[in-house]
Amino acid sequence: MLVILADEQILSPAQVCQGCLLADKSGQPRWRQGRLGCGHAVSKPAPKQPEQYECEMGFRIAHVE
Repeated sequence: MLVILADEQILSPAQVCQGCLLADKSGQPRWRQGRLGCGHAVSKPAPKQPEQYECEMGFRIAHVE
């Protein structure tokens, strides 16, 4: 599951990505085969933290299992 990290909040991609031109046709981030197609990976803040990405719009996205 993908979540958006914004300051002290965790948001659903549906709340943020709906209006993004880089989102897929259902308004979700372009997540394919374990990679974010509309952003790039960033280093983890701590070893036990989930994989994190930064989308082209500047939001931090985490992949939570």
